[in-house]
This record gives sequence, C-alpha cells and structure tokens, in this order.
Amino acid sequence: MACIGLLEASIALFCFLIFYLFLIQKHYCYMLIKKYLQSYPWNWPVLGMLPAVLMRFNRIDDAIYIIEKTNLTFVFKGPWFARMDALITVDPANIHHILTSNFSNYVKGPELKEILDVYGDAIFNTDGELWKNLRMSFQAILNRQGFQNMSFSVTTSKLQDVLLPLFSRFSEEGTVVDLQDVFRRFMFDTSLVTITGSDPHSLSIEMPEVEFAEAFDNAGEAILFRHVIPRFLWKFQNMMRLGQEKKLIEASATFDRICAKYIDAKREEIRSQGINHDHSNGESEDVLTSYTKLDTSKYEILDPSDDKFIGETLLSFIFAGRDTTATSLTWFFGLLTKNPNVEAKIRQEITKNLPEASQERSWSASDHKEYLNKLVYLHAALYEAMRLYPPIPFERKSPIKSDVLPSGHKIDANSNIIIPIYALGRMRSVWGEDAWEFKPERWISETGGLRHEPSSKFLAFNSGPRTCPGKNLAMMTMKTVVVDILQSYDIKLVKGHKIEPKPRLALQMKHGLRITLTKRCSA
Repeated sequence: MACIGLLEASIALFCFLIFYLFLIQKHYCYMLIKKYLQSYPWNWPVLGMLPAVLMRFNRIDDAIYIIEKTNLTFVFKGPWFARMDALITVDPANIHHILTSNFSNYVKGPELKEILDVYGDAIFNTDGELWKNLRMSFQAILNRQGFQNMSFSVTTSKLQDVLLPLFSRFSEEGTVVDLQDVFRRFMFDTSLVTITGSDPHSLSIEMPEVEFAEAFDNAGEAILFRHVIPRFLWKFQNMMRLGQEKKLIEASATFDRICAKYIDAKREEIRSQGINHDHSNGESEDVLTSYTKLDTSKYEILDPSDDKFIGETLLSFIFAGRDTTATSLTWFFGLLTKNPNVEAKIRQEITKNLPEASQERSWSASDHKEYLNKLVYLHAALYEAMRLYPPIPFERKSPIKSDVLPSGHKIDANSNIIIPIYALGRMRSVWGEDAWEFKPERWISETGGLRHEPSSKFLAFNSGPRTCPGKNLAMMTMKTVVVDILQSYDIKLVKGHKIEPKPRLALQMKHGLRITLTKRCSA
C-alpha cells in the first residue's frame, strides 16, 4: 500500500507541473512538448517512461522514430516496483536468436499467461509439453486435405451466397460500407462453421450484434490495457470490477457459457448419430468434432473429456481464424484504395490466370489451389500489406535463463522482451529507404517468382517453431476473397475518410474502412 501511495503522490505532482506549465509558461510548455515528441522517452522518477507511452498510445507511428534512433534495440523503464521494464527490439539478429536459434530459452512466461488469463491454456498462451501437444494437434487437423476442402467449400459458399449478394444490394443502393466490419463478420461466420459446425449468421443485411464476437473485441481491448498499465492497477480494477476489467470478466463469462453450449450440442450430436472414434472417415470434420474424438494415445497431455480444455482450444481457433485474417484483408483493401496501380496489376494477373473467375464454376479445392498459386503478384501484395500492417502488431517473450543478445544487450532471467512487429516492417535499416512504401514488387524475384525473406524480418506469421500452422490456409482464404471481390466490384474509399491503426491485440483500423461499391461489367 505504501508503493501505491507513493505512485499516487508522484502522479499528482506530475499533473500539477503540467497544469502549471500550461497556465504560466505556455510558450515554454509548447517547446517542451515539441522536444518531448521528437526525443527518446523521458525516464521520469518513479513513473519511468510510462507517461511517454500513455501520451503516444494512439500514435503508434511515434515509436518508429525512437527505435530507429536507438540502433533497433532499447530498454524501456516502467514505474518503480511495477515490473514493467522491458527490452524492445526489432533487430533481425536478435529476433532470430530469440524465436529460432535459442528458442528453448525464450517462453511466453507466467506474466503473459496471467495477462491472457481469459483464454486459459490457448496455444498462443502456453509453453513446454502442453504447447507441443497443442501444436501437433493443430497441425494434424489443418493439414488434412478433407479439412482444407471443407474450409474452401465454406468460404466460397459464404462468398457466393452471402457476401457478394450483400455487395450487390449495397452497390445498387449506394450504401456506404464499413469493409472492416464486413470482413470481421465474414471471417467470424466462416470460422465458426469450420470450427463448431454452426453458423452464427453475423453477416447479413441487418448486421446484428453478436454477443460472442463482441466478447472477443472487449477481451482484446482489455488485454491491451493490461500491457501498458501497472499490474497492481489492473489487478485492483479486476477485483473491483471496474473499467476494462469489468468488460474482461463479462467476456470470460460469455466465453464459458457459449463454448459450453457448442460443446454440449456437439457431444449430443455425436451420441445421436452414433459416430465412433474411427478417424478414417473424419477428414472433413469440423474442429470441435475432431477434438471431441481426439486420439489420446497421440497427445498424452490433451484431455478431450475436459470441457475446459475443449473450450480454450475453440477460443484459440476462433481468434486465429477471425481476427488475424479479417485484419489482413481490411488493410489490404485499404492500401488498394490508395494504390490504383497495384490494383490494376492484380486485376491483370487474375484475368490472365483465371479466365473463368467471373463465370459460374465447379472447381475442386485442388483445382482452385492450383489456380491461386499462379497469382504471384497478389501473393506479394498480401505479404506487403502484412509487412506494413501485421495482424498481430507485437510479440512478447521472457528468457528462462539470463542471456546476451547478438546486439550485445544483456538480459536477465524472467525479464520482458517485446518485439514490435509493426515497427519492424518500417525499419529503413531492415527494409531499405522505401520501407514505408506499399511496394509488392519487393517480394518478386528477378525470375518472376516469389522472393523469400527471412521470417526474422517478416513476422506476420511468427518465426521458428511457433510459425503459424495455418499460414497456407490463411493465404488461400485471403486470395479467394480478394479474387471474387475484385472480379465483381470496384471499391472506392469515401472522400475524407481517414485510415489509421488502432492499437489492439489484432491491428484494426481506428475508424473502420468506409467505402462505396460499384458493380463491374461482365467481360
């Protein structure tokens, strides 16, 4: 309690000084703030660098200047006794060391697990043998040809039966559309179908509020605040059910209740249909069915009879399927509205390689995959969008043992390391002087193929042993959506609409993506 009193007194003194400067020394205050915004974060007594973070919380680009001026790595000092000190790095050599070559020493750690407690033992929140078992089970499901075929079928059905008809109506009525909201609903519906077998129908002309989807949004916002305020403050808020913590508690209750509903329904479905544990005919099963019938001889730590484990696994899949893909699609189309030359090249590539794309088709999933693999420039443009706007904007790690990074920085055991992936994509020393430009050509090799870049530079799908197991499926899904939309519609950004990032666990647009649609004439 003494620490809390000291912090409160320091905050009061800080506020008084700011008040004095604004009233008495306006010119000096202006020059001070200007200098502040252009300099290395101030390390205040007691408060550390936290005031700098809070002042810049909604100006994520301000961090780029700081990191560039500190040779890609610097030490953040949090408030005294708050355990918020962290080493922040975008040095590819450090990243490779942390995520790949010395992977076993760098874990998520107990602090991050506590911050993400609403997700329980989700795959992105675990370490050790549990993580290995979860990852193996994820890969086994995602790599099944039957599951990939089902995912393709669900995606194309939702496109043809729901999204494109909606776009047709919006186009005819001249409706302004928030494409970010559309993609989040589209991916939520397709994810729930492939994961649970149930369609929530959140994407419709009514655009209804969906409690489950809203819980994910509220949880993500609250978790982000846990990263930037002292632990004792959010712990106190949680105990008192205040602010963001109240929303997180409510989100957790929603997760538990709705996951239990899906699990109970699935167990009853399996019982009523007499489905056994033979996997020979289960390749196209939804995720929930697969986990309910999991072969425990392959995954000794995983328990399919434990509803808590099944529920947390569902949350992992939904977050990965909905938030990351929807975010990537949103930024991709946002960038296209400002880069018509890139859009034209993508359309040309689609027309050249997919002459039947605008006609009624009966492709198999394998045929579809073969066609999409020819769209190298589209692939490059999607990668470029994720380089500039990675769906997950930062990675957090903690070393088990003390270590020395390739940059020469010494780090203590159990300390915090943050990799700001958003900033990494804008480092001129990493990507060149044109690092801030949307330039898909940087991904095209001299022979016209896709250029390989080390995952320590391009972290959109993570790196090393934790590389996203659904990477290929996500790319195929995004290409499918892009091709169908661009073949049918022209998209124009609403005049004056501002596109800027909104700090969240998944990097959303602060004001959405407001566009109008015009139906394209058939060739």
